[in-house]
Amino acid sequence: MRPIKTDLARQTLLVHTGTLGMRERRTLILCDGQRDLAELVRLLGQDAPLLVQRLMHDGYLTATLSRPEARSAVERIVAPVTPAPTGPRRSLVAARVYLTGMLELQRDDGARCHRERLQSRLDDDAMLAALADALRFLEARVATTLAGRIRERLLEALPEDAAHRLQNVSDAALDIAAR
Repeated sequence: MRPIKTDLARQTLLVHTGTLGMRERRTLILCDGQRDLAELVRLLGQDAPLLVQRLMHDGYLTATLSRPEARSAVERIVAPVTPAPTGPRRSLVAARVYLTGMLELQRDDGARCHRERLQSRLDDDAMLAALADALRFLEARVATTLAGRIRERLLEALPEDAAHRLQNVSDAALDIAAR
């Protein structure tokens, strides 16, 4: 099976709005009718079949099959797959790398200071504080929609407990700033 974008998917990718997250958008970009499901698994991870199946169900993708009987074989393969645990792929390092990349797009001294702070050796609590500061810095500089996508992607990259702690650090910093 070689998934291919529908008109709905192309339109969604063009306007940069909608309900799709970064993983779904990345999947749509890679589904060009040239890559088969095995290659998508290699590029996107073990949960790619479920992601493709969901995007097909929602009307963003269709499948090109070489033989009519291949459809039933593909459905047997795709249906029982359970998503891979996301725990190992979530880390403070991944979040730091992502936010450092976003800061590199801002070419000024403020962004450079936040980048340098993130790249220094910090313990987990200090790293969360630096991530929260850098996120607030970016949210103040970029469009609201982009700020939302940056926050969403950062929370996807963080382990769940760190995501909750980041929110607590952000809330505490806002309380201090309000005083």
